[in-house]
Amino acid sequence: MKDKRFIRTSALIGESALEKLNNSSVIVFGVGGVGSYVIEALARAGIGKITIVDFDRIDISNINRQIIALSSTVGELKAEVAKRRVHDINPNCSVTAICKFVTSENIVEFDLQNYDAAADAVDNVTAKLSIAKKCYSTGTKLISSMGTGNKTDPTKFKICDIFETNVCPLAKIIRHEIKKNGIPSLKVVFSEEQPTIRSRPPASISFVPAAAGLLMASEIINNMILGK
Repeated sequence: MKDKRFIRTSALIGESALEKLNNSSVIVFGVGGVGSYVIEALARAGIGKITIVDFDRIDISNINRQIIALSSTVGELKAEVAKRRVHDINPNCSVTAICKFVTSENIVEFDLQNYDAAADAVDNVTAKLSIAKKCYSTGTKLISSMGTGNKTDPTKFKICDIFETNVCPLAKIIRHEIKKNGIPSLKVVFSEEQPTIRSRPPASISFVPAAAGLLMASEIINNMILGK
C-alpha cells in the first residue's frame, strides 16, 4: 500500500503488515470517550474498512472526552461525524455509519462474521451482552471496554479475560451475565483503579477513556499483524 500517510507505520511494521491492515475490517460499537479513540487509532493505523455503530448525537458535555466532539459538531449524529473524520484521515478507507442503538432484537442485523474484529465501547449492559453473544456465536474476535468513569489514572488499565477482572462494578455484572449465557471468555480492557468519586452519570476527564480506547485499538491491530 504505497500511501505516504502511512510511510512511518510501514517503517515500523513492514509493508506486508500494513497491507494486512488495509485488507482488514473492524466494527466499532459506540462512539463515546472510548469508542471515538478506538476509531481514531484504527483509521490512523490504516485499517481498510471500518463500520461505526452509534445512535446518539453529540452533546456539548461530550467535549471533555470525545475526540469527535467539538463546538462545531454539537448536535450532529456521532456515527456520521466519525465517518467524516475517518475519511478526512484516510480517504481510501471504506466507512459505514449505522445510526442505531444495539438491542437483543436488532443485533441479528449485523453480519459480524464478515469482520476481522469487533470493539464494544457501549455503556449499556444489555447491548454489551448482545454484542458478546453475537460475536461468540459467529467466532468474531471481540474486545470490550469496561467502566472508565470516575477515574483519573490511565496507567491502571489492563487487557485480560473478563474472569480475571476485579474492582470494576461493570465487569462484575458482565462476568455474571456471560457466565449465565454460556460464554466461556471475553477479552476486555478494564481499570484496577478504585473510583476517585461516586458520581451518576459518571464523571470523566480527557485522558482516561482515551487511554482505554487506544489500548483496545492496539490489541486489535497487533493481533492482526501477528495473525492471532
